[in-house]
Amino acid sequence: MNTSILDLAPAASSLTLRQPLPADGAALHALVAACPPLDLNSLYAYLLLCQHHAETSVVACIDGVIVGAITAYVPPKQPDTLFVWQVAVAPALRGQKLGTAMLRHLQQQTTGPLRWMETTISPSNEASHRLFTNFALQQDAGCSIATLFAADAFGESGHEEERLYKIGPWTS
Repeated sequence: MNTSILDLAPAASSLTLRQPLPADGAALHALVAACPPLDLNSLYAYLLLCQHHAETSVVACIDGVIVGAITAYVPPKQPDTLFVWQVAVAPALRGQKLGTAMLRHLQQQTTGPLRWMETTISPSNEASHRLFTNFALQQDAGCSIATLFAADAFGESGHEEERLYKIGPWTS
């Protein structure tokens, strides 16, 4: 049987999905730190995301504790696109479909003419690849994949290339 976080009891009864608040910045920073291979950004960056991009981001809480988050924004030149920057799920809750629940929540809550969802994923991040390709299949949407940033764009950091996943289109 394919169990999801939303099917679990009693944890599911206390699961809430909501917009992040500036006060969530430190907890979001700590969650991402616990979720390699995600790139950990400065605490200030997460505070700004919670302040400036709350309407296009989501945090998942159980009993008031942040256990998952998606940071996203609408690119200025693509008003019909939600760009998902990071998806973080606490290690203890992985495999429970929390990432999918948060993506669905964002798709339903994002205002405006959302036709596309984009993200970048490095080749070794198999969990994110599965999350987004399965989400596209569940939504009966296309999913194209192309290199957005080659590895050499990251200089001597050793960072892998970042592939752009473009899911959609959806009709308004």
